[in-house]
Amino acid sequence: MVTLKENERIDDLQRNHYRIIQDPGRFCFGMDAVLLSGFAFAKEGDRVLDLGTGTGIIPILMEAKTDAAHLTGLEIQADSADMARRSVRLNHLEEKIEIITGDIKEAVSLFGAASFDVVTCNPPYMTEHHGLTNARAPKAIARHELLCTLEDVISQAAKLLRPGGNFFMVHRPFRLVDIFVLLRSYHLEPKRMKMVYPFVDKEPNMVLIQANRGGKARITVEKPLIVYQKPGMYTEEIYDIYGY
Repeated sequence: MVTLKENERIDDLQRNHYRIIQDPGRFCFGMDAVLLSGFAFAKEGDRVLDLGTGTGIIPILMEAKTDAAHLTGLEIQADSADMARRSVRLNHLEEKIEIITGDIKEAVSLFGAASFDVVTCNPPYMTEHHGLTNARAPKAIARHELLCTLEDVISQAAKLLRPGGNFFMVHRPFRLVDIFVLLRSYHLEPKRMKMVYPFVDKEPNMVLIQANRGGKARITVEKPLIVYQKPGMYTEEIYDIYGY
């Protein structure tokens, strides 16, 4: 039996009959998390870590689509981590998914170096003070680099991955130069990139990136992903990712 707290709700994830607990007043997962789970992959037997897991959406969706042996979510906000644990119990995934409350900047100390085959992250996109209104609000922590920076995420991912392991991240195109410079500096070689466009005639507003620890220099730029074919109607690729 899983108890809901005030203002919480249960949402259907359209995958394996899985559901997730969310509080709209704090922060609900967005399309970026779903697209990252669709872009990322894990092989049979892999150990997967999601940095800044929020309410656990990425580990739950990755469990539904992969044969990973075990998935871990790391989340610094205790209330979000608690929701994630209850969602894991709600879906009877306690033996496959573990949620740890902790700081991304201390991830290597928590788990040990080279302890994962796959690391995923949907990090805060905005630099510290960009459009910031309330630095303590859960939504601000999720969106702004208040408790960790892009370098914190990439440096920890590089240390957490075994040689040959893969790092998957969703971010904003305006940070691409920073992303590539940091990936290379921490020996994570960019291998795949996919731009996400809201409409075919608009600029991209998301980018999906795969980097490999110690990989050789060669990147594949995949065909773009278009979200809407017209206002209010997703493209077929988006419906497939969502499982509709």
